[in-house]
Amino acid sequence: MSAPAASDRQRIESLRADIERHNYQYYALDAPLISDAEYDRLFRELQTLEAGHPELVSPDSPTQRIGSAPLAGFETVKHRVSMLSLNNAFDEEEVTAFDRRMREALVTERIDYAAEPKFDGLAVSLCYEHGVLAHGATRGDGESGEDVTANLRTVRAIPLRLAGRNPPVLLEVRGEVVMLRADFEQLNQAQRAKGEKEFVNPRNAAAGALRQLDSRITSTRKLAFFAYGLGAAEGAPAFGTHSALLDYLAECRFPVAKERKVVTGVDGMLEYYRAIGGKRAGLPYDIDGVVYKVNDLAGQRELGFVSRAPRYAVAHKFPAEEAMSEIIAIDVQVGRTGALTPVARLKPVFVGGVTVTNATLHNEDEIRRKDIRIHDTVVVRRAGDVIPEVVRVINDKRPAQAPVFEMPAACPVCGSAVQRLEDESVARCTAGLYCPAQRKQALLHFASRRAMDIEGLGDKLVEQLVDNNIVKTSADLYELDVAALAGLERMAEKSAANVVAAIAKSRRTTLARFIFALGIRNVGERTAADLARAFGDLEPLLQADEQMLQQVPDVGPVVAQSIAQFFAEPHNRDVVGQLLAAGVSFERTPRAANVSSRMSGRTFVLTGALPNLSRDEAKERIEAKGGRVTGSVSKKTDFVVVGADPGSKYDKAVELGITVLDEEGLQELLKE
Repeated sequence: MSAPAASDRQRIESLRADIERHNYQYYALDAPLISDAEYDRLFRELQTLEAGHPELVSPDSPTQRIGSAPLAGFETVKHRVSMLSLNNAFDEEEVTAFDRRMREALVTERIDYAAEPKFDGLAVSLCYEHGVLAHGATRGDGESGEDVTANLRTVRAIPLRLAGRNPPVLLEVRGEVVMLRADFEQLNQAQRAKGEKEFVNPRNAAAGALRQLDSRITSTRKLAFFAYGLGAAEGAPAFGTHSALLDYLAECRFPVAKERKVVTGVDGMLEYYRAIGGKRAGLPYDIDGVVYKVNDLAGQRELGFVSRAPRYAVAHKFPAEEAMSEIIAIDVQVGRTGALTPVARLKPVFVGGVTVTNATLHNEDEIRRKDIRIHDTVVVRRAGDVIPEVVRVINDKRPAQAPVFEMPAACPVCGSAVQRLEDESVARCTAGLYCPAQRKQALLHFASRRAMDIEGLGDKLVEQLVDNNIVKTSADLYELDVAALAGLERMAEKSAANVVAAIAKSRRTTLARFIFALGIRNVGERTAADLARAFGDLEPLLQADEQMLQQVPDVGPVVAQSIAQFFAEPHNRDVVGQLLAAGVSFERTPRAANVSSRMSGRTFVLTGALPNLSRDEAKERIEAKGGRVTGSVSKKTDFVVVGADPGSKYDKAVELGITVLDEEGLQELLKE
């Protein structure tokens, strides 16, 4: 073997130093400087270089250990059985290669795997002696961890005593401490209210809470726990499979992943990965992938371990939800209400499964709070279908003389003055519908699926209609004919006829949709439905003053003022009159006083595909009876309506004892 080049030796030393520095920032200070994806890239580069030059591998390399040393403020606990990390797979080829290695080693054609979500939290070990929690520790360096027993005792999900009459003499339970998304949001709201620094993500909030030297502080932070395995065990039942082991832990009253499943072969693993990926955004906790383990425990023992990880398991990581990029420029977009929104133009970066080039910066205050500047290196986050946003700046990489962003004093589209009211964080163009940007956005909102639902009236067509001065208000849409549309770019006669037909179809709608379509500031879909139920018809709403409007549930002074001001504007009343004259009509909505007493004020959640009703139709009919439809299941939910493939919302409903209805049950309620 040839001697390693000096450049390889230097790169290895540089990578080790960088990784150790990031370990310290992440594990010790809870203040990461880089994204998970960037850390994984550095780690894999070091692994590759060391594999090519095994003579340079040293015991102190990050690849030869698992995490960071225990903090000085805690006592050290030695694990009876090492807490190992997992090797990662980032694509289907690597999962296929893992399965091939398992089959070859065990000399079999097909293998069953225990598949479960990979929690994004802090790994801990709980030691039970004769069924009583004796102590708990963090993973630490894998051999020894930090004694955080007092803090773990504050986690209500962790049993202080095992269930059952004959507990094992010793049971070392391995699992993950996490902070649920809802609890994380509440924590950051409290931080903002106190003017204190917000936490970066639920994982860091959980780690920070668990490492408090004062357990009274930990007790104020809502932490959760999920068990996923065992370390040492004496007097425990004999298990044949990992799935049976998890069932036993559940019987001992440990929380375990409800989404766990036994799958067969590569096809089973990849199908599970895709299914969990589809549910990811709706889970109550963060996950960053799934874990596959050979289900047969005898097979696990035969396969054994490598230096830092078990051979029989692998973590199949999701595309990173966070990645680093550079801000090339900051542009300003104008929305339908005139709101000016700064948008970061980024060097293309792959994050959350797509290539991202733009990220919202929300408003001027957010830019100041995060101190975001042009040419900064930033962490970009995209979770599920959420619009990408800049999470934080990597200050170490800021170039000298990075220009500070200034919100323009004039609208970048029409040149009109920009105004920011004292009680708002948003600056707005003052031109109203005279600003082409607001006109385009207002028309797109009017035609959107949850408003008037005009199919085919998209961005490109609206842009041409406004730029060619064909349409100035939403009422003008109902004057369009095939000839006017067919002359536009990319609009053949058939396409034009389809759009005209969709416009004609939209004339018959509901009062709630019509109110929402008008684009009244601060009036969303739910408020529009509340207004429709409260007033029953359009005319009483037009005549209502602010005091009357505030009698509507959830309509406060700000919303009432927005509605009153909208209808006080003569040109807005003119447009409403023109829409009615063009044939737009709606059934009179039953007044709230007349709605079914059983559904009025009750909260519904819809999950799965209903056989005869679309999600929107079901939502409209529930709201017409005085009910409210929300997106997540909680203790405040009254009914969960279940269709085909309902997912985790159904499981949560069963767990909480909430009434579950199928479509037939919903229809019976609606008939009352």
